Amino acid sequence: MVYPATTALVAASASTKASAKNAVARLTASGGTAMGQWLLLANSLFSGSTASVKHGILLTDGRNQHETPEQLAAVLRECDGRFVCDSRGVGEDWSGTELRTIASALLGTADGLADPAELADDFRTMTEAAMGKSYAEISLRLWTPAGSNIRFVKQAFPHVEALTGRRREISARIGDYPLGPWGAESRDYHVSVQVPAGAVGEEILAARVSLVSGDQVLSQGLVRAIWTDDTALSTRINPRVAHYTGQAELADVIQEGLAAREAGDVETATSKLGRAVQLAEETGHTDTAKLLARVVDVVDARTGTVRLKQKVAGVDAELANVRSVKTIRVKST
Repeated sequence: MVYPATTALVAASASTKASAKNAVARLTASGGTAMGQWLLLANSLFSGSTASVKHGILLTDGRNQHETPEQLAAVLRECDGRFVCDSRGVGEDWSGTELRTIASALLGTADGLADPAELADDFRTMTEAAMGKSYAEISLRLWTPAGSNIRFVKQAFPHVEALTGRRREISARIGDYPLGPWGAESRDYHVSVQVPAGAVGEEILAARVSLVSGDQVLSQGLVRAIWTDDTALSTRINPRVAHYTGQAELADVIQEGLAAREAGDVETATSKLGRAVQLAEETGHTDTAKLLARVVDVVDARTGTVRLKQKVAGVDAELANVRSVKTIRVKST
């Protein structure tokens, strides 16, 4: 702990900011990176706070070299639900996978800043977003009928986030999926429910989806299932579902392609990153396409024909990794 010297948090003021700056100015860089230790200290500090929204910002210019992935995973389980954490990599020697792992577990965001000069503005943006939260803890509550099976629950916008394994049982047919603090914002979710077979023409309530804060229901929507023998109806895919399904695949193939590239598997990396370029073209994900173009030479984006670049700046691959889960909304037609 650099400032304050005790384990009690202090309010920001001109005086405390000046003292913090003086404390930081006396630091010298040495040792290594242990993200789990930082998270445990943050958890300890937050445990003594009565604030409704608890928000941490993890900044790193390195990789988690002094802890095993298993140790970090154990710490993340301990911190789950205690506070939200945004993670940022600064410079060129950080791991996108590590930042995404931390942000995913603690319901925050992850990104990289290739230029340290971007840090002040990004820090301000993260802090203002945290201060703008109106609800400390929101959950997606899902009711499904007897005999049904929830295939998956995921956030689809503003970034892909798997929620299926986060279910908290309310009853046999009702479960809550924690979403963290919520402010003046909009998010999209993708839910897949398998229901028992019915007769042609039959209609049932397949799910009731609610946004809740504690026991307060903030909004609610109904999902109905109708059986039909009309092939044109049964094979039609909702444009928004198709759009987000494509973007979820985009995130997967980018991460798989970059992992294969790092492992030296040129064939798999080329195939996966080629598919990523193709999906980015189809979904209008221009920012992702630009990042991928730093890792591969694009021969034909429409067919996903690419060649791996021989020389790639490490930060370019990590930026593509950490931003792979960011999504864009369906274009208006």
